[in-house]
Amino acid sequence: MTKLLNILLSQIRQTGPITIADYMKTCLLHPNYGYYSKQDPFGANGDFITSPEISQMFGELLGLCLAQNWIDQGMKPFALVEAGPGRGTLMIDILHATKLIPEFHQNMTIHLIEESIELQKIQKEKLSGFRAQWHTSIHTIPNKAPYFIANEFFDALPIRQFKRAAKCWEEILIGEKNGKLVFYLGNKIPLYSIPHHIENTKIGDVVETCIAAKPIIAVLSDRIKNYGGCAIIVDYGDDDLVGNTFQAVKNHKKINTLKLPGDSDLTAHVDFKELTRDISEILVTKTTPQGILLDRLGINDRTKKLTSHIPDYQKTIHDAALRRLTHPSEMGSLFKAIALYPSASFAPAGFDL
Repeated sequence: MTKLLNILLSQIRQTGPITIADYMKTCLLHPNYGYYSKQDPFGANGDFITSPEISQMFGELLGLCLAQNWIDQGMKPFALVEAGPGRGTLMIDILHATKLIPEFHQNMTIHLIEESIELQKIQKEKLSGFRAQWHTSIHTIPNKAPYFIANEFFDALPIRQFKRAAKCWEEILIGEKNGKLVFYLGNKIPLYSIPHHIENTKIGDVVETCIAAKPIIAVLSDRIKNYGGCAIIVDYGDDDLVGNTFQAVKNHKKINTLKLPGDSDLTAHVDFKELTRDISEILVTKTTPQGILLDRLGINDRTKKLTSHIPDYQKTIHDAALRRLTHPSEMGSLFKAIALYPSASFAPAGFDL
């Protein structure tokens, strides 16, 4: 029995069942035993691998996309912001790709939003050649145009789950039975509490809500409205999601979400439509599959350039990375992207309006 499991069981015995959101937050960010507080979970030797770790092309193309939008908006001083920077790979690829763009680096300040002290250490080492600032919340980023990027960030924010009954929603909670964590139905709330899912659900369907995402989107929207800039959000998910997407991953394989608290990654698919539902006064692009976005940004040409003067065995590695990032049966369709931008400006390149 892990120490974190003991802590969770003790809490449940004292105060009663907890929400899935409380469970996720404790498992991922407990200061001593949380998943992101004690290890580097990224890459081939970790529990999962993200797009920036697969190929430098991912960060290069998104970095150039941000830079082009900055040029389109008048090349003013700005904040380059990443939420959930992992090992710092995406940010370093963005910085390397944009270093020759006139005045881009001279006009930027770099900001990384990261709650994990252990991951901050890894990021600071990777970005040691740049002046960067770290934040534990988006609320402390500067009051100027943000050029914001988040890859596989919103999927790790804590969610709550509700199962539809005849006249209400019943929340799925986590309790204890015979010394083990178990799911069961608890709090009841009126159907109108989640109005946008009344029409597309039936009795027995599960829906998920992510309250933690709302303040982040609100801050981004406010900054973009007042100062310009844009935000690119890439994650796995879709629009108008219905169903249980809560999952745990260990050693690149899915496991029982209650089996290894603190020792497995916990995520849920992002409902992009719900994420941006409350946005007003700025614009949101359509949800675009990652493979289509990268294709529009020129990943095929970039692959040809990278492989034009290297041995065949190295070409095979790049070709495999291209396929993994873009093919519909790999990450190309599972992962989606949206962009937020000012109503008086152009959408970032590659995005559907």
